[in-house]
Amino acid sequence: MAPSDLPEPIRPLPYTDEELLAPGPPRTYRGAQLNEIAFPLGGIGAGCISLSGRGALVDWEIFNRPNKGYRPGYTFLTLFAQAEGQEPVFRVLEGQLPPPYQGLLHGPLEFAGMGFGPARETGAGLLRFEECRFTGAFPTAQVALHDGAVPVAARIEAWSPFIPLNDRDSSMPVAVLEVTLENTRDRPVHAVVGFSLENVCGHPELGGCVNRLVREEGHGGLLMSTEKHQPDSPRFGTLALLTPHPDTTWELSRGPGHWFALSEDLLFGFGETGRFPEQERMEPSPDGQGAIGSLGLIADLAPGESRTLTFVLAWHFPNFEQYWEAGGCACGPATWPNYYAALWPDAHAVAREVIDRYGELRARTFRFREELFASTLPAHVVDAVSSQLAILRTPTVARLPDGTLYGWEGCHAKAGCCPGSCTHVWNYAQSLAHVFPALERGMRDLDFALNLRESDGHMQFRMDLPPGTRASHGFHAAADGQMGNVLRTYREWQISGDDAWLKRLWPSAKQALEHAWEDWDADRDGLLEGVHHNTLDIEYHGPETVCGSLYLAALRAGENMARHLGDEVSAREYRRVFESGRQLTDQTLFNGEFYFQRVTDEAPYQFGEGCIIDQVIGQWYARMLGLGDLLDPEHVRSALAAVFRHNFRDDFRSHHNPHRVYALGDDGGLLICTWPRGGRPARPLTYAYECMIGFEYQVGAHLIYEGFVREGLTVCKAVRDRHDGLKRNPWNEFECGSHYARSMANYAFVLALSGFRYSAVEQRLELAPQVSPNDFRCFFSVDSGWGSIRLQRAGEAATLTIAPVEGVLRLRELSVDGVRITLPASAVASPEAPLVVALPG
Repeated sequence: MAPSDLPEPIRPLPYTDEELLAPGPPRTYRGAQLNEIAFPLGGIGAGCISLSGRGALVDWEIFNRPNKGYRPGYTFLTLFAQAEGQEPVFRVLEGQLPPPYQGLLHGPLEFAGMGFGPARETGAGLLRFEECRFTGAFPTAQVALHDGAVPVAARIEAWSPFIPLNDRDSSMPVAVLEVTLENTRDRPVHAVVGFSLENVCGHPELGGCVNRLVREEGHGGLLMSTEKHQPDSPRFGTLALLTPHPDTTWELSRGPGHWFALSEDLLFGFGETGRFPEQERMEPSPDGQGAIGSLGLIADLAPGESRTLTFVLAWHFPNFEQYWEAGGCACGPATWPNYYAALWPDAHAVAREVIDRYGELRARTFRFREELFASTLPAHVVDAVSSQLAILRTPTVARLPDGTLYGWEGCHAKAGCCPGSCTHVWNYAQSLAHVFPALERGMRDLDFALNLRESDGHMQFRMDLPPGTRASHGFHAAADGQMGNVLRTYREWQISGDDAWLKRLWPSAKQALEHAWEDWDADRDGLLEGVHHNTLDIEYHGPETVCGSLYLAALRAGENMARHLGDEVSAREYRRVFESGRQLTDQTLFNGEFYFQRVTDEAPYQFGEGCIIDQVIGQWYARMLGLGDLLDPEHVRSALAAVFRHNFRDDFRSHHNPHRVYALGDDGGLLICTWPRGGRPARPLTYAYECMIGFEYQVGAHLIYEGFVREGLTVCKAVRDRHDGLKRNPWNEFECGSHYARSMANYAFVLALSGFRYSAVEQRLELAPQVSPNDFRCFFSVDSGWGSIRLQRAGEAATLTIAPVEGVLRLRELSVDGVRITLPASAVASPEAPLVVALPG
């Protein structure tokens, strides 16, 4: 759809069509916009280390819990460079430190911190590069460094394996740093890139740390371990810093010596000679201390020559500890093995496999990046979707011993926030279901197995741990999360086409759906009159359309699943309740502009006559899953238009917010609830005055589905503009904690803008691009394969190319812009043979 074909906006927009619609390359950050950047590196459920905007390694969250702000001491990259006939130059391989320089008001507060300047453990007083820029294109990031006084330019390319559908390789606890040096002089340069790393095995109870040198065929480097902690302790672990580069220098342990010896030895030793001491052994570190080792990679560069030097940093902390309380009682010292512990015995094995398979893992990871960013979707949409895939690398997720994904809602600074793979939050997320569908199916399996009460279908919306713990059912079921479980079962079945899986889960999904008739819709009229808990952490008293529309969507999904499995009695009853519910909803809960809540008692925290953000979320799900219209389509369009008209703010300079502050000043965003017709309760809806990103993404994508393309893109761009590197980290969208899972709702923009819907059950692909009408290209991923789809038009002719990169896409039927095409039964798109279809004019 060309901009000229789009309808007039609902209200004036803060962006031009070019800003909203134009595709483009990954964003590059400079200057103050580097300040908040922290790009996670690591594996799914394996923890992460983040690369800062200036090239520092920050937020070491590798110890099976969040750990914001933690940096091992004296852990950073350095450069020794000497042009022929000139004095050597020494630099920390980072950009300039930004102000303030007074020192931090946290951490050790004697002879350090506030009043003592920046921490010398970060190398703060050592020279850095004058110019720095950061480009993040998940799953990779790049820091480019230049300094006229340094004879080489440097570029750090950082990545970890991340390959759609391959959750094993994408879960490696590893970060790869490729340092490319380019000789900018007219004479040879001798260069050494150093990586100093504190052995923090045992954190936060250091001591007995041992570093040793390893030399094996194809790699060498440092292995780090602890003698203080036993192998079954949550503190036990190993680190490995390896390289495939043959020419190295090293240091097993530095210092400690006098006050400043650790910095002085680096500056006056490696900084002047380009060599480390190269010890062959060391004594275990004293109690309470780590041990700083270093690895240097040596290269000689001719004028104009570039060389890439590679570090592979792996970690392995195999024992996950349940450190939080659940169900109101302390769970004690329960521990269990990480999933990655079953795949690799230690960090050395992880790093060695990465080096052994380096070319393959790199090529597949970078190919995913290329396919994602080659899209003709708007640049800010690709930025949103790609950046929040990083959530899967953070402590927001873990993998249980059998590999099942487990999630928090988000992260506190030092602990997970709101545990249990919360159904009413993860219900919004769409990325995982497409990029790693097997992991989503695993979550459904475990949720129904442990959280469903067989007597009445009640589902606990937070999963208890340790693994295998059955739900206690001590609280309300969440209506939105429970109906979402039914919808997600339908989604996973459609994406995978696995009838056996559906048949196995259907009895549980059926019970979960019909639980509505026990607690919320006792008369089976399709309205949720009973008190029902929901994702705003309250109970709705009286029927409304947030949970109500999800209920209607779940009834339609239930009907389709029941009919497919031959349960016509259930299918007919679900249809009957659905038809009653849709009619009553439009008749009794629509005020002529938007849907409202009919409050049945004096309970606080209701929205009543308010215009709530996700009032037709069920229709959003129905659009993604092909379930048709749940409500009067004109009412739905009117309601969405009202949400954008009344709840979107170009800025927040005139908006009081007594709740959590996720947008302010010149930020734009979409409020949870407003009362444009009056009637705001004395105790209004929880979070009403906030902008919560997952909700915003949900509504933004739904606006596009209903034809409001500019408005939907405005919502997306406003969110990403809030995360510009200066105000907030582009790779950390937060709601109730960092790296909030609900942000993965943004994959719905890919689906809405492309019209992509694939049913593996029927082998049918639908496509209806809303942007780039003459040459549309988009990434896709389903259970059987991933790659790109391209639709090209020239006059009356049109060609569709389906090009898997890995796996296949089996097709019997296509629908492009509503035109259906039946294909031969044998139609299969594969990497070797992309499917090219000439479309009728």
